[in-house]
Amino acid sequence: MNIAALMIGRGGSSLKDKNILPVLGIPLLHWTAAAVRASRHVERFYISSDCQRILETAGEAGYQPIERPAHLASATAQSSDAVRHAFEHMERDGPIDVLVVQHANVGTVSTAQIDDCIDLLLANPKATSVVPAHQHPEYHPMRAKRLRDDGSLEPFVEGNAISANRQDLPICLFFDHSFWVLRGRDAVFDPQGQPPWPCMGSHILPFETSGCRDVHDLADLDATAQWILANNIPRPAFGTPTAMRAAR
Repeated sequence: MNIAALMIGRGGSSLKDKNILPVLGIPLLHWTAAAVRASRHVERFYISSDCQRILETAGEAGYQPIERPAHLASATAQSSDAVRHAFEHMERDGPIDVLVVQHANVGTVSTAQIDDCIDLLLANPKATSVVPAHQHPEYHPMRAKRLRDDGSLEPFVEGNAISANRQDLPICLFFDHSFWVLRGRDAVFDPQGQPPWPCMGSHILPFETSGCRDVHDLADLDATAQWILANNIPRPAFGTPTAMRAAR
């Protein structure tokens, strides 16, 4: 089984250099890198970015650089397109049966989560992907409103029989966007892939969590540090994948 990791992260952001800002004295992206490097499954590691500093920082963790073209690194570029671009570069080094896509701005990730998601995908051959997800019932789409042209509100989801009680509503899950586990080319290039992230394919399984903390401002960096400490995440120390696993 050929299992590889791809970290994605753009240079442009409202929080300058957020992907490499320090969390407990360690560049943010090194925390997610360390979680994957310690996986018992993943053997190849790549980073896709338009930013040389991000490429170099990920390189310190053993990630091979893939320079992302400008049209895939704009504020309106789609992440699935960046994944597809990188995947074809990665395949030049050999086939990929499972791809773990990591988001460089999320440090609230554990090796156990990653391996559990890979195990779940391997145990379900019909699944195209396994994605961490969480419930957030107070933001259920059946409770949401759409803004009319006249400034008033209307239900975002049509239907009159909607309970005001959250527990009466069907389960709704929101993706963490910490990482995705994809079934190689079958998922990444699935013509029926579900929007807005078609690279996940058409048969997505959830791995339910309590949520994650992606970094968009300085407060998120502090929250990430608190999560790392509360969950006893080991400090990154990079070597070979075998050495990383042995150090767990």
